[in-house]
Amino acid sequence: MKPLKNLMASVAVGLAVGVTAVAGWAETPANVLVIANRIDDITTLDPAESFEFAGSDVSRNVYSKLVNFDPANLDAGYGPDIAESWTVSDDGRTITFKIAQGRKFASGNPIRAEDVAWSLQRAVMLNKTPSFILTQFGFTADNAKDTIKADGDTVSITTDKRFATSFVLNSLTATIGGIVDKELVMQHEVDGDMGNAWLKTNTAGSGPYTVVSWKPNESVTLKVNPNWWGPKPAMERVIVRHVQESATQRLLLERGDIDVARNLNPSDIAGITGKDGIAVDSELRGRLMYVSVNQKHPILSKPEVRQAIKYLIDYEGMQNSFLKGQYVVHQNFLPATFLGAVDENPFSLNVEKAKELLAKAGVGPFEIEAGVREAQERLEIAQSLQNTFAKAGIKLNLTVGTGKQILSRYRARELDMYIGAWGPDYPDPHTNAGTFAYNPDNSDEAQATGLLAWRNAWDTGGLTEKVAAAVVEGDRAKREQMYHEIQAEFRETSPFAIMFQRIEQSGRRDNVKNLNLGGAITAVSYWPVTK
Repeated sequence: MKPLKNLMASVAVGLAVGVTAVAGWAETPANVLVIANRIDDITTLDPAESFEFAGSDVSRNVYSKLVNFDPANLDAGYGPDIAESWTVSDDGRTITFKIAQGRKFASGNPIRAEDVAWSLQRAVMLNKTPSFILTQFGFTADNAKDTIKADGDTVSITTDKRFATSFVLNSLTATIGGIVDKELVMQHEVDGDMGNAWLKTNTAGSGPYTVVSWKPNESVTLKVNPNWWGPKPAMERVIVRHVQESATQRLLLERGDIDVARNLNPSDIAGITGKDGIAVDSELRGRLMYVSVNQKHPILSKPEVRQAIKYLIDYEGMQNSFLKGQYVVHQNFLPATFLGAVDENPFSLNVEKAKELLAKAGVGPFEIEAGVREAQERLEIAQSLQNTFAKAGIKLNLTVGTGKQILSRYRARELDMYIGAWGPDYPDPHTNAGTFAYNPDNSDEAQATGLLAWRNAWDTGGLTEKVAAAVVEGDRAKREQMYHEIQAEFRETSPFAIMFQRIEQSGRRDNVKNLNLGGAITAVSYWPVTK
Protein backbone atom coordinates (compact mmCIF):
# COMPACT_ATOMS: atom_id res chain seq x y z
CA MET A 1 0.00 0.00 0.00
CA LYS A 2 1.27 3.48 -0.85
CA PRO A 3 1.17 6.24 1.76
CA LEU A 4 -1.87 8.42 1.15
CA LYS A 5 0.13 11.52 0.26
CA ASN A 6 1.95 9.55 -2.44
CA LEU A 7 -1.33 8.16 -3.72
CA MET A 8 -2.79 11.63 -3.94
CA ALA A 9 0.27 12.85 -5.80
CA SER A 10 -0.02 10.02 -8.34
CA VAL A 11 -3.70 10.80 -8.78
CA ALA A 12 -2.86 14.45 -9.45
CA VAL A 13 -0.36 13.45 -12.15
CA GLY A 14 -2.94 11.21 -13.80
CA LEU A 15 -5.48 14.00 -13.80
CA ALA A 16 -3.05 16.38 -15.40
CA VAL A 17 -2.58 13.87 -18.19
CA GLY A 18 -6.37 13.52 -18.45
CA VAL A 19 -6.81 17.27 -18.93
CA THR A 20 -4.22 17.29 -21.69
CA ALA A 21 -5.95 14.39 -23.43
CA VAL A 22 -9.27 16.20 -23.66
CA ALA A 23 -7.92 19.67 -24.34
CA GLY A 24 -8.88 19.46 -28.01
CA TRP A 25 -12.54 18.54 -27.50
CA ALA A 26 -15.09 20.61 -29.37
CA GLU A 27 -18.52 21.76 -28.21
CA THR A 28 -20.76 18.75 -27.78
CA PRO A 29 -23.06 18.07 -30.75
CA ALA A 30 -26.76 18.84 -30.44
CA ASN A 31 -27.71 15.16 -30.61
CA VAL A 32 -25.00 13.81 -28.27
CA LEU A 33 -25.06 13.90 -24.46
CA VAL A 34 -21.61 13.86 -22.85
CA ILE A 35 -21.39 13.19 -19.12
CA ALA A 36 -18.45 13.15 -16.72
CA ASN A 37 -18.93 10.59 -13.96
CA ARG A 38 -16.94 8.11 -11.92
CA ILE A 39 -17.56 4.76 -13.56
CA ASP A 40 -14.64 2.70 -12.28
CA ASP A 41 -17.05 0.53 -10.29
CA ILE A 42 -18.52 -1.13 -13.39
CA THR A 43 -17.55 -4.81 -13.35
CA THR A 44 -20.02 -6.24 -15.88
CA LEU A 45 -22.88 -5.23 -18.18
CA ASP A 46 -24.87 -8.42 -17.56
CA PRO A 47 -28.07 -7.40 -15.72
CA ALA A 48 -28.02 -10.74 -13.88
CA GLU A 49 -24.65 -9.80 -12.40
CA SER A 50 -24.39 -5.99 -12.40
CA PHE A 51 -24.65 -4.55 -8.90
CA GLU A 52 -22.84 -1.21 -8.91
CA PHE A 53 -23.99 2.39 -9.20
CA ALA A 54 -22.58 3.22 -12.64
CA GLY A 55 -23.53 -0.19 -13.97
CA SER A 56 -27.13 0.41 -12.90
CA ASP A 57 -27.14 3.65 -14.89
CA VAL A 58 -26.17 1.75 -18.03
CA SER A 59 -28.67 -1.05 -17.45
CA ARG A 60 -31.52 1.38 -16.78
CA ASN A 61 -31.13 2.76 -20.32
CA VAL A 62 -30.44 -0.51 -22.12
CA TYR A 63 -32.78 -3.10 -20.61
CA SER A 64 -36.55 -3.03 -20.34
CA LYS A 65 -38.25 -4.93 -17.51
CA LEU A 66 -41.65 -6.41 -16.76
CA VAL A 67 -42.50 -3.26 -14.81
CA ASN A 68 -40.53 -0.05 -14.58
CA PHE A 69 -40.52 3.59 -13.52
CA ASP A 70 -41.56 6.50 -15.69
CA PRO A 71 -38.83 9.16 -15.36
CA ALA A 72 -41.46 11.86 -15.86
CA ASN A 73 -43.43 10.68 -12.82
CA LEU A 74 -41.34 8.70 -10.35
CA ASP A 75 -43.82 9.37 -7.57
CA ALA A 76 -46.35 7.19 -9.39
CA GLY A 77 -44.19 4.13 -8.69
CA TYR A 78 -43.86 1.13 -10.97
CA GLY A 79 -45.97 0.83 -14.10
CA PRO A 80 -46.21 -1.32 -17.23
CA ASP A 81 -43.13 -1.88 -19.36
CA ILE A 82 -42.74 -5.19 -21.20
CA ALA A 83 -45.81 -6.36 -19.28
CA GLU A 84 -48.86 -4.37 -20.34
CA SER A 85 -50.95 -5.70 -17.43
CA TRP A 86 -50.97 -8.31 -14.65
CA THR A 87 -53.30 -10.20 -12.35
CA VAL A 88 -52.81 -11.71 -8.89
CA SER A 89 -54.14 -15.08 -7.75
CA ASP A 90 -56.55 -15.35 -4.83
CA ASP A 91 -53.85 -16.72 -2.54
CA GLY A 92 -51.55 -13.81 -3.44
CA ARG A 93 -48.66 -16.06 -4.47
CA THR A 94 -48.93 -16.01 -8.28
CA ILE A 95 -48.68 -12.92 -10.47
CA THR A 96 -49.47 -13.44 -14.15
CA PHE A 97 -48.14 -10.85 -16.58
CA LYS A 98 -49.51 -10.26 -20.07
CA ILE A 99 -46.62 -9.44 -22.39
CA ALA A 100 -47.10 -6.54 -24.83
CA GLN A 101 -47.07 -7.73 -28.43
CA GLY A 102 -45.21 -6.43 -31.46
CA ARG A 103 -42.11 -5.24 -29.64
CA LYS A 104 -38.54 -6.14 -30.53
CA PHE A 105 -35.11 -6.37 -29.02
CA ALA A 106 -32.31 -4.22 -30.43
CA SER A 107 -31.30 -7.25 -32.51
CA GLY A 108 -34.67 -7.27 -34.27
CA ASN A 109 -35.79 -10.46 -32.51
CA PRO A 110 -39.35 -10.29 -31.12
CA ILE A 111 -39.78 -9.98 -27.35
CA ARG A 112 -41.55 -13.18 -26.29
CA ALA A 113 -42.89 -14.44 -23.01
CA GLU A 114 -40.20 -17.11 -23.33
CA ASP A 115 -37.48 -14.43 -23.24
CA VAL A 116 -38.99 -12.90 -20.12
CA ALA A 117 -39.28 -16.16 -18.21
CA TRP A 118 -35.83 -17.30 -19.32
CA SER A 119 -34.21 -14.02 -18.25
CA LEU A 120 -35.54 -14.32 -14.71
CA GLN A 121 -34.78 -18.06 -14.53
CA ARG A 122 -31.27 -17.33 -15.79
CA ALA A 123 -30.68 -14.69 -13.12
CA VAL A 124 -31.64 -17.18 -10.43
CA MET A 125 -29.60 -20.04 -11.87
CA LEU A 126 -26.45 -17.95 -12.42
CA ASN A 127 -26.59 -17.05 -8.73
CA LYS A 128 -24.47 -13.91 -9.08
CA THR A 129 -24.22 -11.16 -6.45
CA PRO A 130 -27.72 -9.61 -6.93
CA SER A 131 -29.53 -12.95 -7.21
CA PHE A 132 -30.89 -12.62 -3.65
CA ILE A 133 -33.34 -10.00 -4.96
CA LEU A 134 -35.15 -12.87 -6.71
CA THR A 135 -34.26 -15.84 -4.53
CA GLN A 136 -35.83 -14.12 -1.51
CA PHE A 137 -39.17 -15.19 -3.07
CA GLY A 138 -38.27 -18.85 -2.88
CA PHE A 139 -36.88 -19.21 -6.41
CA THR A 140 -33.94 -21.61 -6.67
CA ALA A 141 -31.89 -23.12 -9.46
CA ASP A 142 -33.85 -26.34 -8.97
CA ASN A 143 -37.36 -24.84 -9.08
CA ALA A 144 -36.93 -21.74 -11.28
CA LYS A 145 -38.43 -23.38 -14.36
CA ASP A 146 -41.48 -24.45 -12.37
CA THR A 147 -42.04 -21.18 -10.49
CA ILE A 148 -41.29 -18.81 -13.40
CA LYS A 149 -43.17 -19.99 -16.48
CA ALA A 150 -44.13 -18.75 -19.93
CA ASP A 151 -47.47 -19.73 -21.45
CA GLY A 152 -48.42 -18.16 -24.77
CA ASP A 153 -48.20 -14.40 -24.29
CA THR A 154 -48.14 -14.55 -20.48
CA VAL A 155 -45.52 -15.14 -17.81
CA SER A 156 -46.39 -16.26 -14.30
CA ILE A 157 -44.23 -16.15 -11.21
CA THR A 158 -45.20 -18.07 -8.06
CA THR A 159 -43.57 -17.17 -4.76
CA ASP A 160 -43.08 -19.62 -1.90
CA LYS A 161 -45.43 -17.65 0.36
CA ARG A 162 -47.65 -14.61 0.17
CA PHE A 163 -45.82 -11.30 -0.07
CA ALA A 164 -47.24 -7.85 -0.59
CA THR A 165 -47.72 -7.57 -4.37
CA SER A 166 -46.11 -4.14 -4.32
CA PHE A 167 -42.97 -5.64 -2.75
CA VAL A 168 -42.67 -8.26 -5.51
CA LEU A 169 -43.26 -5.73 -8.29
CA ASN A 170 -40.86 -3.21 -6.76
CA SER A 171 -38.20 -5.93 -6.69
CA LEU A 172 -38.68 -6.56 -10.41
CA THR A 173 -37.70 -2.95 -11.12
CA ALA A 174 -34.16 -3.72 -9.90
CA THR A 175 -31.33 -4.08 -12.41
CA ILE A 176 -31.56 -7.88 -12.18
CA GLY A 177 -35.09 -7.61 -13.65
CA GLY A 178 -33.66 -6.60 -17.05
CA ILE A 179 -35.01 -8.82 -19.84
CA VAL A 180 -32.42 -10.19 -22.28
CA ASP A 181 -32.71 -11.54 -25.82
CA LYS A 182 -32.51 -15.31 -25.31
CA GLU A 183 -31.83 -16.17 -28.96
CA LEU A 184 -28.94 -13.72 -29.23
CA VAL A 185 -27.43 -14.49 -25.84
CA MET A 186 -27.48 -18.26 -26.29
CA GLN A 187 -25.55 -17.91 -29.54
CA HIS A 188 -22.67 -16.84 -27.30
CA GLU A 189 -23.02 -19.46 -24.57
CA VAL A 190 -19.72 -21.03 -23.49
CA ASP A 191 -19.52 -24.10 -21.27
CA GLY A 192 -23.08 -23.70 -20.02
CA ASP A 193 -22.63 -20.11 -18.79
CA MET A 194 -25.91 -18.94 -20.39
CA GLY A 195 -23.98 -16.19 -22.18
CA ASN A 196 -22.63 -14.62 -18.98
CA ALA A 197 -19.08 -14.13 -20.29
CA TRP A 198 -20.36 -12.48 -23.47
CA LEU A 199 -22.85 -10.25 -21.65
CA LYS A 200 -20.11 -8.91 -19.41
CA THR A 201 -19.03 -6.66 -22.28
CA ASN A 202 -22.05 -6.75 -24.64
CA THR A 203 -25.74 -6.00 -24.31
CA ALA A 204 -28.88 -7.74 -25.58
CA GLY A 205 -31.73 -5.58 -24.42
CA SER A 206 -34.76 -3.73 -25.71
CA GLY A 207 -34.43 -0.38 -23.95
CA PRO A 208 -33.97 3.05 -25.55
CA TYR A 209 -30.22 2.53 -26.04
CA THR A 210 -27.64 -0.12 -26.80
CA VAL A 211 -24.00 -0.13 -25.75
CA VAL A 212 -21.51 0.71 -28.48
CA SER A 213 -18.47 0.28 -26.27
CA TRP A 214 -17.37 0.00 -22.67
CA LYS A 215 -13.75 0.76 -21.90
CA PRO A 216 -13.20 0.02 -18.21
CA ASN A 217 -12.14 3.09 -16.23
CA GLU A 218 -12.44 5.21 -19.39
CA SER A 219 -15.89 5.46 -20.95
CA VAL A 220 -19.23 3.95 -21.87
CA THR A 221 -20.84 4.90 -25.18
CA LEU A 222 -24.52 4.29 -25.93
CA LYS A 223 -26.47 4.73 -29.16
CA VAL A 224 -30.19 4.80 -29.84
CA ASN A 225 -31.86 1.41 -30.23
CA PRO A 226 -33.61 1.58 -33.63
CA ASN A 227 -36.23 -0.92 -32.42
CA TRP A 228 -37.19 1.02 -29.29
CA TRP A 229 -40.99 1.24 -29.19
CA GLY A 230 -41.17 4.59 -27.42
CA PRO A 231 -40.56 8.08 -28.82
CA LYS A 232 -37.13 8.33 -30.39
CA PRO A 233 -34.65 9.91 -27.96
CA ALA A 234 -33.29 13.30 -29.01
CA MET A 235 -29.83 12.24 -27.81
CA GLU A 236 -28.74 9.76 -30.46
CA ARG A 237 -25.59 9.00 -28.52
CA VAL A 238 -24.67 9.20 -24.86
CA ILE A 239 -21.02 9.21 -23.84
CA VAL A 240 -20.17 8.78 -20.17
CA ARG A 241 -16.51 9.53 -19.52
CA HIS A 242 -14.69 8.42 -16.40
CA VAL A 243 -13.35 11.63 -14.88
CA GLN A 244 -12.24 11.07 -11.33
CA GLU A 245 -11.46 14.55 -10.06
CA SER A 246 -14.00 17.26 -9.35
CA ALA A 247 -11.81 20.12 -10.57
CA THR A 248 -11.32 18.40 -13.92
CA GLN A 249 -15.06 17.82 -14.31
CA ARG A 250 -15.68 21.48 -13.54
CA LEU A 251 -13.10 22.63 -16.10
CA LEU A 252 -14.62 20.45 -18.82
CA LEU A 253 -18.11 21.73 -17.99
CA GLU A 254 -17.06 25.38 -18.07
CA ARG A 255 -15.36 24.90 -21.43
CA GLY A 256 -18.41 23.17 -22.89
CA ASP A 257 -16.54 19.91 -23.47
CA ILE A 258 -19.16 18.02 -21.46
CA ASP A 259 -22.85 18.59 -20.86
CA VAL A 260 -23.12 17.23 -17.32
CA ALA A 261 -20.69 16.89 -14.40
CA ARG A 262 -21.94 14.47 -11.74
CA ASN A 263 -19.14 14.43 -9.16
CA LEU A 264 -18.51 18.05 -8.26
CA ASN A 265 -17.45 18.80 -4.69
CA PRO A 266 -18.99 21.68 -2.71
CA SER A 267 -16.25 24.17 -3.62
CA ASP A 268 -16.62 23.46 -7.34
CA ILE A 269 -20.41 23.66 -7.06
CA ALA A 270 -19.96 27.08 -5.44
CA GLY A 271 -17.56 28.05 -8.21
CA ILE A 272 -20.05 27.36 -11.02
CA THR A 273 -23.16 28.63 -9.26
CA GLY A 274 -24.50 31.67 -11.10
CA LYS A 275 -22.21 31.30 -14.10
CA ASP A 276 -23.70 32.00 -17.50
CA GLY A 277 -24.70 28.87 -19.38
CA ILE A 278 -24.47 26.55 -16.36
CA ALA A 279 -27.19 25.26 -14.02
CA VAL A 280 -26.83 23.38 -10.72
CA ASP A 281 -29.26 20.63 -9.72
CA SER A 282 -29.67 19.17 -6.22
CA GLU A 283 -31.53 15.91 -5.70
CA LEU A 284 -31.92 13.73 -2.60
CA ARG A 285 -30.71 10.25 -3.45
CA GLY A 286 -31.10 6.96 -1.63
CA ARG A 287 -27.36 6.43 -1.44
CA LEU A 288 -25.85 6.02 2.04
CA MET A 289 -22.22 6.45 3.04
CA TYR A 290 -21.10 4.03 5.74
CA VAL A 291 -18.19 2.21 7.32
CA SER A 292 -18.29 -1.41 8.42
CA VAL A 293 -15.92 -3.76 10.22
CA ASN A 294 -15.19 -7.42 9.60
CA GLN A 295 -16.50 -9.68 12.36
CA LYS A 296 -13.82 -12.25 11.64
CA HIS A 297 -11.34 -9.82 13.19
CA PRO A 298 -10.72 -10.78 16.83
CA ILE A 299 -10.78 -7.17 18.05
CA LEU A 300 -13.40 -5.67 15.74
CA SER A 301 -15.86 -8.42 16.65
CA LYS A 302 -16.06 -7.20 20.27
CA PRO A 303 -19.38 -5.37 20.88
CA GLU A 304 -17.68 -2.52 22.75
CA VAL A 305 -15.23 -1.98 19.88
CA ARG A 306 -18.03 -1.87 17.34
CA GLN A 307 -19.74 0.75 19.46
CA ALA A 308 -16.55 2.73 20.07
CA ILE A 309 -16.01 3.12 16.34
CA LYS A 310 -19.37 4.89 16.04
CA TYR A 311 -18.11 7.51 18.52
CA LEU A 312 -14.88 8.07 16.58
CA ILE A 313 -16.53 9.61 13.52
CA ASP A 314 -16.78 13.37 13.12
CA TYR A 315 -20.22 13.33 11.47
CA GLU A 316 -21.01 17.02 11.94
CA GLY A 317 -17.51 18.17 11.09
CA MET A 318 -17.50 16.38 7.76
CA GLN A 319 -21.07 17.39 6.93
CA ASN A 320 -20.26 21.04 7.54
CA SER A 321 -16.93 21.15 5.72
CA PHE A 322 -15.88 19.13 2.69
CA LEU A 323 -19.28 17.39 2.35
CA LYS A 324 -21.32 20.56 2.77
CA GLY A 325 -24.51 20.58 0.72
CA GLN A 326 -23.92 17.09 -0.66
CA TYR A 327 -24.35 14.77 2.32
CA VAL A 328 -26.52 15.06 5.40
CA VAL A 329 -25.93 13.13 8.64
CA HIS A 330 -28.08 9.99 8.59
CA GLN A 331 -27.35 7.02 10.87
CA ASN A 332 -30.01 4.52 9.78
CA PHE A 333 -30.08 1.95 6.99
CA LEU A 334 -33.37 3.17 5.50
CA PRO A 335 -32.92 6.41 3.55
CA ALA A 336 -35.24 9.35 4.16
CA THR A 337 -38.45 9.05 2.05
CA PHE A 338 -38.64 5.24 2.47
CA LEU A 339 -41.39 3.52 4.46
CA GLY A 340 -40.01 2.94 7.95
CA ALA A 341 -37.31 5.62 7.73
CA VAL A 342 -36.35 7.29 11.01
CA ASP A 343 -34.33 10.40 11.76
CA GLU A 344 -32.65 9.42 15.04
CA ASN A 345 -28.93 10.17 14.89
CA PRO A 346 -27.63 9.25 18.37
CA PHE A 347 -23.89 9.19 17.64
CA SER A 348 -21.45 12.08 17.58
CA LEU A 349 -17.69 12.41 17.88
CA ASN A 350 -16.84 11.54 21.50
CA VAL A 351 -13.26 10.32 21.84
CA GLU A 352 -13.43 9.89 25.62
CA LYS A 353 -16.51 7.68 25.41
CA ALA A 354 -14.81 5.64 22.69
CA LYS A 355 -11.73 5.19 24.90
CA GLU A 356 -13.93 4.01 27.77
CA LEU A 357 -15.57 1.42 25.53
CA LEU A 358 -12.20 0.21 24.22
CA ALA A 359 -10.90 -0.09 27.78
CA LYS A 360 -13.99 -2.04 28.79
CA ALA A 361 -13.24 -4.43 25.92
CA GLY A 362 -9.66 -4.82 27.18
CA VAL A 363 -8.26 -3.48 23.94
CA GLY A 364 -5.03 -1.50 23.63
CA PRO A 365 -3.70 0.31 20.55
CA PHE A 366 -4.12 -1.69 17.33
CA GLU A 367 -3.94 -1.36 13.54
CA ILE A 368 -6.50 -2.26 10.88
CA GLU A 369 -6.66 -2.11 7.10
CA ALA A 370 -9.46 -0.01 5.59
CA GLY A 371 -10.38 -0.26 1.93
CA VAL A 372 -11.61 2.86 0.15
CA ARG A 373 -12.39 3.68 -3.46
CA GLU A 374 -10.21 6.28 -5.17
CA ALA A 375 -12.81 9.07 -5.14
CA GLN A 376 -12.23 12.50 -3.69
CA GLU A 377 -14.93 12.69 -1.02
CA ARG A 378 -14.27 9.10 0.09
CA LEU A 379 -10.56 9.79 0.46
CA GLU A 380 -11.40 12.89 2.50
CA ILE A 381 -13.74 10.84 4.70
CA ALA A 382 -10.98 8.25 5.11
CA GLN A 383 -8.48 10.94 6.15
CA SER A 384 -10.94 12.29 8.72
CA LEU A 385 -11.41 8.78 10.10
CA GLN A 386 -7.64 8.29 10.27
CA ASN A 387 -7.34 11.42 12.39
CA THR A 388 -10.16 10.68 14.81
CA PHE A 389 -9.40 6.97 15.15
CA ALA A 390 -5.79 7.80 16.00
CA LYS A 391 -6.98 9.81 19.00
CA ALA A 392 -8.21 6.55 20.53
CA GLY A 393 -5.13 4.52 19.60
CA ILE A 394 -6.46 2.92 16.40
CA LYS A 395 -4.16 3.20 13.39
CA LEU A 396 -6.11 3.11 10.15
CA ASN A 397 -4.00 1.89 7.22
CA LEU A 398 -5.75 2.86 4.00
CA THR A 399 -5.78 0.68 0.92
CA VAL A 400 -6.93 2.81 -2.01
CA GLY A 401 -8.03 1.36 -5.34
CA THR A 402 -10.62 1.43 -8.07
CA GLY A 403 -14.20 0.62 -7.21
CA LYS A 404 -13.79 -2.83 -8.75
CA GLN A 405 -10.61 -3.59 -6.81
CA ILE A 406 -11.96 -2.57 -3.42
CA LEU A 407 -15.38 -4.16 -3.93
CA SER A 408 -13.77 -7.46 -4.93
CA ARG A 409 -11.85 -7.64 -1.67
CA TYR A 410 -14.87 -6.50 0.36
CA ARG A 411 -17.07 -9.19 -1.17
CA ALA A 412 -14.35 -11.75 -0.40
CA ARG A 413 -14.43 -10.76 3.31
CA GLU A 414 -10.78 -9.74 3.14
CA LEU A 415 -10.89 -6.17 4.48
CA ASP A 416 -10.84 -5.27 8.17
CA MET A 417 -12.86 -2.14 7.42
CA TYR A 418 -14.72 -0.90 4.38
CA ILE A 419 -15.48 2.76 3.68
CA GLY A 420 -18.10 3.02 0.98
CA ALA A 421 -21.63 3.63 -0.21
CA TRP A 422 -24.83 1.65 -0.68
CA GLY A 423 -27.94 2.49 -2.65
CA PRO A 424 -31.38 0.83 -2.70
CA ASP A 425 -32.23 -1.55 -5.54
CA TYR A 426 -35.99 -1.00 -5.40
CA PRO A 427 -38.34 1.31 -3.45
CA ASP A 428 -39.29 -0.97 -0.57
CA PRO A 429 -37.72 -1.00 2.92
CA HIS A 430 -36.65 -4.60 2.49
CA THR A 431 -34.16 -3.51 -0.17
CA ASN A 432 -31.87 -2.27 2.63
CA ALA A 433 -33.18 -4.22 5.61
CA GLY A 434 -32.64 -7.40 3.60
CA THR A 435 -28.95 -6.71 3.11
CA PHE A 436 -27.76 -4.68 6.14
CA ALA A 437 -29.61 -6.74 8.77
CA TYR A 438 -30.33 -10.11 7.13
CA ASN A 439 -27.89 -13.02 6.90
CA PRO A 440 -29.45 -16.49 7.19
CA ASP A 441 -26.19 -18.33 6.48
CA ASN A 442 -22.99 -16.71 7.72
CA SER A 443 -20.68 -19.46 6.48
CA ASP A 444 -17.96 -18.73 3.93
CA GLU A 445 -19.52 -21.36 1.70
CA ALA A 446 -22.79 -19.41 1.45
CA GLN A 447 -21.09 -16.79 -0.75
CA ALA A 448 -23.99 -14.40 -0.13
CA THR A 449 -22.00 -11.50 -1.55
CA GLY A 450 -25.11 -9.40 -2.14
CA LEU A 451 -25.74 -9.18 1.62
CA LEU A 452 -23.70 -6.58 3.45
CA ALA A 453 -24.17 -8.44 6.72
CA TRP A 454 -22.53 -11.50 5.10
CA ARG A 455 -19.68 -9.45 3.65
CA ASN A 456 -18.85 -8.38 7.19
CA ALA A 457 -19.31 -11.91 8.61
CA TRP A 458 -22.06 -10.71 10.96
CA ASP A 459 -24.75 -13.18 12.01
CA THR A 460 -27.10 -10.25 13.00
CA GLY A 461 -27.98 -11.55 16.49
CA GLY A 462 -31.64 -12.24 15.76
CA LEU A 463 -32.32 -9.37 13.34
CA THR A 464 -32.49 -11.82 10.42
CA GLU A 465 -35.68 -13.29 11.82
CA LYS A 466 -37.15 -9.84 12.50
CA VAL A 467 -36.41 -8.72 8.95
CA ALA A 468 -38.02 -11.89 7.60
CA ALA A 469 -41.16 -11.14 9.64
CA ALA A 470 -41.34 -7.51 8.53
CA VAL A 471 -41.22 -8.31 4.83
CA VAL A 472 -44.40 -10.40 4.97
CA GLU A 473 -46.36 -8.14 7.32
CA GLY A 474 -49.49 -6.98 5.49
CA ASP A 475 -50.46 -4.14 7.81
CA ARG A 476 -48.59 -1.04 6.58
CA ALA A 477 -48.53 0.78 9.93
CA LYS A 478 -47.38 -2.32 11.81
CA ARG A 479 -44.73 -3.02 9.18
CA GLU A 480 -43.44 0.55 9.48
CA GLN A 481 -43.12 0.20 13.25
CA MET A 482 -41.24 -3.08 12.81
CA TYR A 483 -38.61 -1.29 10.73
CA HIS A 484 -38.33 1.44 13.37
CA GLU A 485 -37.53 -1.21 15.97
CA ILE A 486 -35.13 -3.13 13.71
CA GLN A 487 -33.15 0.03 13.00
CA ALA A 488 -32.96 0.97 16.68
CA GLU A 489 -31.42 -2.43 17.51
CA PHE A 490 -29.21 -2.28 14.42
CA ARG A 491 -27.74 1.08 15.43
CA GLU A 492 -26.68 -0.29 18.81
CA THR A 493 -25.41 -3.75 17.88
CA SER A 494 -24.29 -3.86 14.26
CA PRO A 495 -20.74 -3.61 12.87
CA PHE A 496 -21.96 -0.77 10.62
CA ALA A 497 -21.66 2.95 11.23
CA ILE A 498 -23.98 4.60 8.74
CA MET A 499 -22.93 8.21 8.41
CA PHE A 500 -24.61 10.17 5.64
CA GLN A 501 -27.34 10.25 3.00
CA ARG A 502 -26.42 11.63 -0.38
CA ILE A 503 -27.69 14.87 -1.89
CA GLU A 504 -26.43 14.74 -5.45
CA GLN A 505 -25.39 18.14 -6.75
CA SER A 506 -24.58 18.10 -10.43
CA GLY A 507 -23.62 20.78 -12.89
CA ARG A 508 -25.03 20.91 -16.41
CA ARG A 509 -25.03 23.18 -19.40
CA ASP A 510 -28.33 25.02 -19.15
CA ASN A 511 -29.42 23.95 -22.64
CA VAL A 512 -29.69 20.37 -21.32
CA LYS A 513 -33.30 19.71 -20.32
CA ASN A 514 -35.24 16.81 -18.76
CA LEU A 515 -32.24 15.09 -17.17
CA ASN A 516 -33.66 12.97 -14.35
CA LEU A 517 -31.16 11.37 -11.98
CA GLY A 518 -33.81 9.09 -10.51
CA GLY A 519 -34.37 10.40 -7.00
CA ALA A 520 -33.92 7.94 -4.17
CA ILE A 521 -35.08 4.86 -6.04
CA THR A 522 -33.87 4.61 -9.64
CA ALA A 523 -30.87 5.16 -11.87
CA VAL A 524 -30.51 8.00 -14.36
CA SER A 525 -32.70 8.14 -17.49
CA TYR A 526 -31.08 9.50 -20.65
CA TRP A 527 -33.86 9.04 -23.19
CA PRO A 528 -36.03 12.04 -22.18
CA VAL A 529 -33.06 14.47 -22.42
CA THR A 530 -33.14 17.30 -24.97
CA LYS A 531 -30.83 20.19 -25.78
